[in-house]
Amino acid sequence: MRAVQFTEYGPPSVVHVAEVEAPHAGPNEIRVTVRASGISPGETYVRSGRMRDVVPANFPWLTGFDAAGVVDEVGAGVTGVAVGDEVFGMTTAATRGANADFAVLTAWAPKPAAWSWEEAGGAAGSVETATRVLDRLAVGAGHTVLIQGAAGGVGTVAVQLAVARGATVIGTASTNNHDFLRSLGARPTTYGAGLVERIRALAPSGVDAVFDCAGGALPDLVTIAGDPARVVTIAPDFTAAEHRVHISHSAPAEETGAAMGAADRLAVHGLTTAVTLASEGRLRVPVAATFPLAEAAAAHELSETRHARGKIVLVH
Repeated sequence: MRAVQFTEYGPPSVVHVAEVEAPHAGPNEIRVTVRASGISPGETYVRSGRMRDVVPANFPWLTGFDAAGVVDEVGAGVTGVAVGDEVFGMTTAATRGANADFAVLTAWAPKPAAWSWEEAGGAAGSVETATRVLDRLAVGAGHTVLIQGAAGGVGTVAVQLAVARGATVIGTASTNNHDFLRSLGARPTTYGAGLVERIRALAPSGVDAVFDCAGGALPDLVTIAGDPARVVTIAPDFTAAEHRVHISHSAPAEETGAAMGAADRLAVHGLTTAVTLASEGRLRVPVAATFPLAEAAAAHELSETRHARGKIVLVH
């Protein structure tokens, strides 16, 4: 089968499609014929070599964590799903390989009828990550949450999930994305110098939690929250420990260094919540761009700009 991989550190051009042996569903797993799959921004950091001291790559590195497709194998012990069902879901952080013709999923849910294949293909990783962080921050009704980097793949989903919980959401993004954030239910502002003052003007009673999707502003975010325990980042910001801020990730312990800290428990229950919200018209998966599988390198190049509005998706 075709699968996207890289076999050395380097620029996006090292990403290529190779012929590899197809995986098969083991116990408590399913395999899907992939219709669409997401690009993971974190993998662009791994590929570049920026994170080699923290998450060293074992080559060849098969890419992709989330996918949507049609079930074609059901492993032992699996119930509630059958060959031919349309699903979206995710692989394990250790095996990856969702950017391929076939992918083995360890967590999944029915594909919402309201979502296109492209939306479903880019959904699971963002939904799980956003749910994991919102749960850790205990975001709920009546709270005010700041989402730093709210227009990206995870940020756009986090905004909607927080709004669905009854929270007031402030989201940072470039000015050209402000109307877009309003359409998702957030109160937008810009990032950068003066952030603390802008947030105080928008939330004079204070902010209950800060979800950092972007990195690079932890001192200001801690000041805004008033307590580092109320800030969680998913960015590879290795000053987090210095600021006593938790980095939320799901990478296997054997692949990460002390700078990343222990992995958080996966919030796969978020996939079921996403299906419900999608059916109610309360959760969209904004797709920034789509590329054919063969153009995965171009997808990585776009992801590296950090200016994509929503999720970048490969179509199969």
